Amino acid sequence: MQMAYAHYQKGESSIQQTEKELFHSITKSHELYHTLMLLLLELKSFGEKRIEFRKQKNRPSEEDLNPNTRFVDNAFLIQLADNTELIAYNQKNGNPWVDHPEVVKSIFEVVIESQMYADYMALETSDYEADNKFIAKLIEKVIAPYEGLYTKFEEESVYWNDEIEFIISMVVKTVKGFDPENGDAEKLLPEFKDEEDKDFVQNLMRKTLVNRKDHVELIRKFTKNWDFERVAFMDIVLMQIAITEITEFKNIPINVSLNEYIEIAKFYSTNKSGLFINGVLDKVVEHLIEEKVIAKPTKA
Repeated sequence: MQMAYAHYQKGESSIQQTEKELFHSITKSHELYHTLMLLLLELKSFGEKRIEFRKQKNRPSEEDLNPNTRFVDNAFLIQLADNTELIAYNQKNGNPWVDHPEVVKSIFEVVIESQMYADYMALETSDYEADNKFIAKLIEKVIAPYEGLYTKFEEESVYWNDEIEFIISMVVKTVKGFDPENGDAEKLLPEFKDEEDKDFVQNLMRKTLVNRKDHVELIRKFTKNWDFERVAFMDIVLMQIAITEITEFKNIPINVSLNEYIEIAKFYSTNKSGLFINGVLDKVVEHLIEEKVIAKPTKA
């Protein structure tokens, strides 16, 4: 959606250039995913260094000498630290946090000041399941809302601005999916699920751009009661992509496509866009079925 929007706005980009930009942005999103996974290990490492520093004080307290190590001994974090895929990524690309210790420190302070952290550290006992749930909730409720994290990411890459919330949800999904039985061989999310997934992205982009004229005319036909020039441009772009998906991908039920683009519209366009797009696409789909352009299930 973002690449199609930019392609139309620029006007001078070729389909090949836009496609290259699209795949680059996906690679950057995958980079952000690993950056967040590595942040969890940085927080663990910072906690360990903090414990050792306090032990070395001239007059350490009883708490300094006998600290609560529940966080740094978190079973999920220990498993993640040994993950072969994350280690390989770190060795190949370098640690993105090495030059930002102040950011790691600020996030760690937000974590230890949270009630969630206090409750976790006060538990009498814990197991892998409790440790895993704590980290997943910590990401969602404490780390994700921290504005300093977004500032850091905005400085690192323009591609991350609109991807952060989605990638955070993927990190949480990964955390929840970890199985202690898999040890260091637990799989992280790949850039693409498989070649079919990659082909879908490529074909959806290409066919959206190639068929722009026909799809815009179709949209215009079913917005006769609207001043087409005043329809939000983002809505038109979203409907073009939706029509492409509905007409070109036989294995995706129509209602799945419709629901997806209506939700995207609610997030990226105007408050009324979801309802507007739903109404227009319903008419478009009805027309395409009558014209036998599409013949596939309407529901999953």
